[in-house]
Amino acid sequence: MTTAYVKEHIENGISTIEFFHPAHNSLPGSILEKLRQTITAAGENDAVKVIILKSGGERTFCAGASFEELINIDDAETGRVFFSGFANVINAMRKCPKFIIGRVQGKTVGGGVGVASATDYCMASKFASIKLSELNIGIGPFVVGPAVERKLGLTGMSQIAIDANTFYDAEWARQKGLYASVHESTEALDEAVQAFAENLCKYNPEAMKEMKKIMWAGTDDWDTLLAERAVISGRLVLSDFTKETLKRFK
Repeated sequence: MTTAYVKEHIENGISTIEFFHPAHNSLPGSILEKLRQTITAAGENDAVKVIILKSGGERTFCAGASFEELINIDDAETGRVFFSGFANVINAMRKCPKFIIGRVQGKTVGGGVGVASATDYCMASKFASIKLSELNIGIGPFVVGPAVERKLGLTGMSQIAIDANTFYDAEWARQKGLYASVHESTEALDEAVQAFAENLCKYNPEAMKEMKKIMWAGTDDWDTLLAERAVISGRLVLSDFTKETLKRFK
């Protein structure tokens, strides 16, 4: 596969939303916007009772922000718009009235950890280690931080945000509350995700909708909060430190 995409398949009340990018499922602005639109539409579709969010390929769930777009940001407004893409996806997931099941088959970095954290119930393979690498390039996990903190707690989020060079394994993420379960293989993960989604479809949709409201209580300010965080990231990505670091990575 060489072409990035976001696609949706709806069957028996289950919307499976899959995103893909050939650069380890990194997320450029166009894919983030398509993902936001697709999640929002699934939430409004009466034929959908539950959503599965997954990525294509077998090795990496999401490598975070698109490196190509990051290195080409040359003004604060462009930076704000880019990082707002992650804010918009997280807020779409937060506002979606349907439960979103995360299916994390492999490593996930930066913004990808934020996306996984914004799911309502996340299941993973044993290969699904996580890393918040932003501090390593001179910015920080400002936009995704609230979602990650909500799942890992302030201590867990702070640990992986400060230790920006280290991958934390799937079992650590399960113990901290990001993953509900960890499976030995992608095949076992897929079977578990499908069975769980099918079971959720038997529940009262109105009850699930009300339950989701309760679960996300206290996040009504995230539209403003994450927009403010995007401004911070958009400014820091222009710093000499970050520019030089990105050149070295290139």
